[in-house]
Amino acid sequence: ELDKGQLQSPTWINQKLQFTHGYGVVMNPVNEVTEDGLPNFWIKDLPPKSTISMPIDRPEIYFGENASDYVFVNTREKEFDYPGEGNQTIYAHYEGKGGVELNNFLKKIAFALRLGDSNIILSRDITPQSRILLYRQIRERALEIAPFLRYDRDPYIVVGDDGKLYWILDAYTTSSLYPYSERVGNQFNYIRNAVKVVIDPYNGSMTFYLFDDADPLAQTYARIFPGIFQPAAQMPETLKKHIRYPEDLFSIQANLYLTYHMKDSNVFYNKEDLWAIPNETFSGNTQPVEPYYIIARLPGGEDEEYILFQPLTPHNKDNLVAWLAARSDGEHYGELVLYRYPKQELVFGPLQIEARIDQDPEISAQFSLWDQGGSGIIRGNLLVLPLGNALLYVEPIYLQAESGRIPELKRVIVASGDQVIMADTLGEGLVELIGGMRPPALAEIVPPAKEGDGNAKPPAVDQSVRQLAESASAHYEAAQEASRAGDWAKYGEELDALEADLNKLLDITKE
Repeated sequence: ELDKGQLQSPTWINQKLQFTHGYGVVMNPVNEVTEDGLPNFWIKDLPPKSTISMPIDRPEIYFGENASDYVFVNTREKEFDYPGEGNQTIYAHYEGKGGVELNNFLKKIAFALRLGDSNIILSRDITPQSRILLYRQIRERALEIAPFLRYDRDPYIVVGDDGKLYWILDAYTTSSLYPYSERVGNQFNYIRNAVKVVIDPYNGSMTFYLFDDADPLAQTYARIFPGIFQPAAQMPETLKKHIRYPEDLFSIQANLYLTYHMKDSNVFYNKEDLWAIPNETFSGNTQPVEPYYIIARLPGGEDEEYILFQPLTPHNKDNLVAWLAARSDGEHYGELVLYRYPKQELVFGPLQIEARIDQDPEISAQFSLWDQGGSGIIRGNLLVLPLGNALLYVEPIYLQAESGRIPELKRVIVASGDQVIMADTLGEGLVELIGGMRPPALAEIVPPAKEGDGNAKPPAVDQSVRQLAESASAHYEAAQEASRAGDWAKYGEELDALEADLNKLLDITKE
């Protein structure tokens, strides 16, 4: 989207008539980088170029998150679209039906009075074919249509199969009058994610889809305003597959569950088993771990799925006690899954893993070398990932020059159990991590050779671990090649094979 605050010489003409819209999107996989440590973009450049089978036919963004002002389209001034080659500039002509057509003088007067802008009347660039686009900030726009709903703070843009862009905005029905319920922020004590709003970035058209037809508030609003909600079944499949569990709602639920997971009345009254959101180190500062979206296979599940994940710790302690996940795929959408760890076992929490990273001599020495004059390191978010019945911790390490603004991924730290490994890539780190696991329990699986037994062979477990580690690395590289080639069937097969190898390794090396 456009940041008009960066204009060198802002005028009414270039702010309202020329720079009217943003343009395009970028897309990159989260598990790939270039050789320089920069994102490996699948969609990039102006106009957007796709290295995968996902063309974008309508990249203009007239309605977005940052479009807070009104603009005029189809005027005598050319609308800036994107810079071409050399000194060439590509211009656009608006072909949509958004906004209000200024086809008579009375409309010009009305909008001039309403907006306090006399240029609407005085400008010769505005013609009867010109249109004024209002309420271009999508949350503000939705609020004008349905002010009785609350809206999520994080709308997200998706690419449809038709080559168009769409905004998806989660909406909530709320009330502060629900009996025997705790209020959140002294605002409401009832909340349901009953509605999903789809907004066209080009035309500004909005469709409110009702995803929870059992919600009494949504039913009431539907009767008061007939036709405002469309059934969820009418949402196109190209958009329905992008639906995700909203982070705002999940955060509210997770924070309340810190207390309300206690079912025993005495334990609840004394707050004996109070939980907390763990902390992590990010960019040199300690901050709470925010929920994050990952693709993972839940314990006991058959396939990978898209989940929203939140680790949990005991109050005033740093070890992990449980994790909470919200499911987003298919018929399981909206289901919450809680995985508790036995209280008698120590499972490291994010801050404890951060401390183990700081205590590693090799990693600490490398950080000191990088963090010298002219550059600095950025420790990214520490991800806690469920892997079978175990946990994998992953933290990206970025290097940023003082004179540059784009950090480069230089290392990836992976940890599990007592092992902490820093490697160039995630794949290399996983292979080294699994290959380095040698718990004492292996001695019970493969007894040591007796003295004098010259024919004793090396433990078969070592060879098995090495073979599985090499197989996991090969499947990881094959998956990356398949993703770059756009072969998603092959990509999924290689990920399944990679996970199978990692689970076998965990079974062999677990204590």
